Amino acid sequence: MVLVTGPSDVGKTTLCRILLNYAVRLNRRPVLVDLDVEMSSISIPGTIAALPVERVADVEEGFSSTAPLVFHYGHTSPGTNIMLYNTLVSKLASIIDSRASETNKKARISGCIINTGGWIKGEGYQSIKHAAKAFEINIILVIDQERLYNELVRDMPMDVKIVFVPKSGGVVERSQQARTEAQDSRIRQYFYGLKTHLYPHSFDVKFSDIKVYKIGAPSLPDSCMPLGMKPEDNRTKLVSVQNGQNLLHHILSISFAESLEEEVVKTNIAGFVCVTNVNTERQTITVLSPQPRPLPKTIFLMGDVQFMDTH
Repeated sequence: MVLVTGPSDVGKTTLCRILLNYAVRLNRRPVLVDLDVEMSSISIPGTIAALPVERVADVEEGFSSTAPLVFHYGHTSPGTNIMLYNTLVSKLASIIDSRASETNKKARISGCIINTGGWIKGEGYQSIKHAAKAFEINIILVIDQERLYNELVRDMPMDVKIVFVPKSGGVVERSQQARTEAQDSRIRQYFYGLKTHLYPHSFDVKFSDIKVYKIGAPSLPDSCMPLGMKPEDNRTKLVSVQNGQNLLHHILSISFAESLEEEVVKTNIAGFVCVTNVNTERQTITVLSPQPRPLPKTIFLMGDVQFMDTH
């Protein structure tokens, strides 16, 4: 189990791709795990995901993203809801661990390469340690950050090997505008493809046919909390969203959960739709969807991630 960490724009994703390509060429079947909710290389921004890698990455499109395991987080920074983020990291780690014991020997011995975001201070550092513990990491590769390297050497167990990796000379630091454009590009690629042009569907969905929720309620003082409930429980609470103009341009994650009796927060998602229009008179929303109607499930999760469809 290898975890790659370091600040933003130092080449973490590229290093993960190189390591995975080497593993595939050695006849291994590793799993790529991407915990970077700002710029996921597997799914769209606002998610964490895992993907078994069976062939080398395409130069333009990256690794084949058939059947990824994706969880809805809904924000592009772990700090927006660190409790939810760490909960999802633990859930993803437990699923990968259980699946490893069920799969064939090649997949079981191939391990994981885990990519992380660029938040490395304060709670960001704590989230790196949390991920390392959850995935039972053997090796941590620290790119271009000696302070982070020294902190991990100090704090991690003796059996975890910490390796410092210099930043490649070809790495370019991106502006905030460039990062925002890259996020939009990832979402556009999901709906419209990159090399192979895809043709998404647009259709109306009745308000009554879907239930929209967000994860995390506003913080309350201890005195206002229900008996037996902790303040942090509010951060992973499912909150109903009123259907209306507030849905416009939002990306909605379609949960595999069949009902609220299941742990919706910890249930992986089937895919995404984008709300392109809201008609309150007709009580419908118009969605952009990779597949035709009907939508596969009825429980939808909303976060901060938005997309303006200009096609």
